Amino acid sequence: MPRIAPQLAARRVSAAALALVLAACGTGPAGAQQADMPFTLSEAGQFNEPWAMAFLPDGRALVTEKSGQLKLWREGAAATLVTGVPTVSYAGQGGLGDVALHPDFARNKIVYLSWAEAEGDVKGAAVGRAKLVEDKNGARLDGLEIIWRQSPKVTGNGHFGHRLAFGPDGKLYIASGERQKFDPAQDLSTNLGKVVRVNDNGSVPADNPMADKGGVTAQIYAYGLRNPLGLDFDAAGRLWEMEMGPRHGDELNLVTPGANFGYPKVSNGDHYDGRDIPDHAPGDGYVAPKVFWVPAISPSSLMIYKGKRFANWTGDAFIGALSGKALVHVNLDGETATKANQWPMEKRIREVDQSPDGHVWLLEDGPNARLLKLTPKK
Repeated sequence: MPRIAPQLAARRVSAAALALVLAACGTGPAGAQQADMPFTLSEAGQFNEPWAMAFLPDGRALVTEKSGQLKLWREGAAATLVTGVPTVSYAGQGGLGDVALHPDFARNKIVYLSWAEAEGDVKGAAVGRAKLVEDKNGARLDGLEIIWRQSPKVTGNGHFGHRLAFGPDGKLYIASGERQKFDPAQDLSTNLGKVVRVNDNGSVPADNPMADKGGVTAQIYAYGLRNPLGLDFDAAGRLWEMEMGPRHGDELNLVTPGANFGYPKVSNGDHYDGRDIPDHAPGDGYVAPKVFWVPAISPSSLMIYKGKRFANWTGDAFIGALSGKALVHVNLDGETATKANQWPMEKRIREVDQSPDGHVWLLEDGPNARLLKLTPKK
């Protein structure tokens, strides 16, 4: 990556000015447009405000739509509705969120969903699990049970987070946003602004870093987060988290037990009202991001590629960008992360995922959003 003068690399430089510099260097969106993409794109479906997808072992996928629909999709066929989905609070950033499969899905057919739920004037994210049943009547979720909730519920329709990932330890990791309330991210009596770790039934693992504290504190695996919108594990079992920062300062973090990432005490961005947030600095007691973005890309999702179809990508991170309207590629080498590519997609990208056969898939954001298949160029 070309070196940038320190006065331009500083996060206080205006977004417009820095974007021009990056474009001139060939590292920003304008520069990326001039690069030859190493893949071709083909449309494989359309959805209404999709939020997440999870591939089944047979290559089909479950796709969530924010308004509360769950679809079962097969390449080359129309998506069908899956019934038995919970009622969601559909407003602002809230609605039906992530979908994940139990590690033993091939045997037990258990599916996990996250969503925003309302209780009077307050709202919070919830996670539930159910069995996917397919018969002559179609596909449905049976026996839905809620296994986790954000606590406390608060007012507003933002920063639910609610991304899901199963680790190689068989535990469920949940990204919980601070709900635009700032202080809960540092408050260990809440599970807002945290990554939480629970057993597959929602109970607390005895080896959690704060398990002896009891209550929701026992769920906490890491904290000091704002709006975590991506979780994935690399091949070595390390957990990476992608976070939408405040005004700039989006972060890719390596998550370790008990880590405090500092929000809202520190950040590489500022508050939207212009108030300063101190930068991450050595010795401040907080864990700094491995990579951050100024200007913001507004990350939506995170996938660490484990396939072989894109041989040069194995082990690297891929991020969907909303305001950035891009697919962002980050090289991962052990615990080191380095920005690699930012390919313009012309649309907001809500989700990036990988199918069992090693293809990469993108879901655009919003109404009439396309599902795009990435195939390596020969």
